[in-house]
Amino acid sequence: MTATDPRAAGPGAPAAPGATGPRAATTPPDAGGAAGSTRSAGSAGSTGSTGSAAARGTAGVRHNLVLLVTCLALATVVAAMASLNVALPEIARATHGSQTELSWIIDAYSLVFAALLLPAGALGDRFGRRRALLVGLALFGGGSGLAALTTDATALIALRGLLGVGAALVMPATLSTITGTFPRAQRTKAVSVWAAVAGASAVVGLLASGTLLELWSWRSVFLLNVLLAVAALVGTLLVVPESADPDAPRLDLGGAVLAATGLGVLVYAVIEAPTRGWGDPLTLGGIAVGLAVLAGFVGWELRRRHPLLDPRLFRNRRFAAGSLSITCQFFAFFGYIFVIMQYLQLVRGDTALVAAVSVLPMALAMVPMSRLSPRLTDRFGARGPWVTGLVLIAAAMAAFGGLDADSPYALFAGGLLLLGAGAGLAMTPATTAITDALPQSLQNVGSAVNDLSRELGGALGIAVLGSVLGAGYRAGLDVTGLPPQVADAARSSLAAASHFGGPVAEHARAAFVDGMHVTLLTGAGAALLAAVAVAVLLRRSAGGPAAPAGPGADLRVVTELPRPSAGDR
Repeated sequence: MTATDPRAAGPGAPAAPGATGPRAATTPPDAGGAAGSTRSAGSAGSTGSTGSAAARGTAGVRHNLVLLVTCLALATVVAAMASLNVALPEIARATHGSQTELSWIIDAYSLVFAALLLPAGALGDRFGRRRALLVGLALFGGGSGLAALTTDATALIALRGLLGVGAALVMPATLSTITGTFPRAQRTKAVSVWAAVAGASAVVGLLASGTLLELWSWRSVFLLNVLLAVAALVGTLLVVPESADPDAPRLDLGGAVLAATGLGVLVYAVIEAPTRGWGDPLTLGGIAVGLAVLAGFVGWELRRRHPLLDPRLFRNRRFAAGSLSITCQFFAFFGYIFVIMQYLQLVRGDTALVAAVSVLPMALAMVPMSRLSPRLTDRFGARGPWVTGLVLIAAAMAAFGGLDADSPYALFAGGLLLLGAGAGLAMTPATTAITDALPQSLQNVGSAVNDLSRELGGALGIAVLGSVLGAGYRAGLDVTGLPPQVADAARSSLAAASHFGGPVAEHARAAFVDGMHVTLLTGAGAALLAAVAVAVLLRRSAGGPAAPAGPGADLRVVTELPRPSAGDR
């Protein structure tokens, strides 16, 4: 039975708005059961065959402690997506990393995280979520400990990728553990806490890293990861029960390999483009191969009885609009964080803590607008507030594109308020569109796609906008008359150029600002394109009603799949 089969699992608890885990929906418990099993994004599986067993296995569970431990594990891996951005200037000086290598240090984590999120979640569902938590936290903590000991940029990139493997195992297992162990009466509240932690952890990570860098070096950011991972691992051993869905379908290994390969090749070509040149055959060939492999992934998934992610779901206009919107929002946001943290510290001269605190106005605007967005949607429909939010994000990115070394903080704060307001307006309807577009039996799929869109958007944003920044910086930097060694160092990154001081550092800062202008305008363009796409996808048909908004509305998906190949039976 597939994820698009109307005979799939019965209604489960819907994901809370903003919940981003891949397994938010559960099957209803048995009469004496507390929880049911969760599903992978590709298929629905059985409808509750493990309900009684789950109830017996979680009868003595201390639910508050389980929630505390799983949220600690979640916060640990989510914070790591943003926290290292604050330390980039110090890392560049310590590792002598180029601008391209800095992009890789940040993006290796997000890329591996996004590529392995769905298959890692499916493995946890089938073989045990507690086991997935333990393995993931061990990888994350061990990799962080090794990263704190290295000064080699290549080694740091590889270790960040290892952290991404651990994070991919941890994040889906946290929500699946909650939905698989909490009684129905407590489940909604627990999921809302999970969603709040997922949303706040990135900002908390920035502030924690900024504080640590005031007291010690960039290595402290990784050592904090170790402490948090160890605490979460010990807590998992002590209080988290094992839960699994033995009836979950076999992992779509072919789809997982195709998706990871396509994303990896595409992102590699984009990040390396400033070094090789955008017109270089390897750059163009890498982009073409990456896109071709991803197209092959779509074709592969269409032929599977239990796909990792069924592409036919995107025939639903609201589902497609929500996925595209979240991808573009996080594309802009994580690319912006990557650029702006370097601007604040290396151009404006702020300390790491001041740089982290400087972006807080964004959260101050995001929270009230997130609360206001559902009311506006109820009154005017989703299309107006949603598109307005994306336009505000584009306006904020364009405003940041006008900053220079002497711009007053008030101008910067104004852009942050626009960015926070836009994100608050757009995020809720986008998330709701994904979940409401699907019937209750497919809520796990909506939650998975929501989470995947977020991680994929972040990975692509860092890759593309980081690449545009690197290309703009190199193009604008004049190294005429400098000794070859100094010129090479200055071209590698702003942090390296700043080490020389004087005219070299001054020219490098000017080149960085020029590159930043193009980069942030590119991000503004992505947000604006998303606004246009959402407006088109949600447009009212001529003389007809607005796009449907109810659960399962406009779900034009194929329910009769081709016979599986011999290897898929």
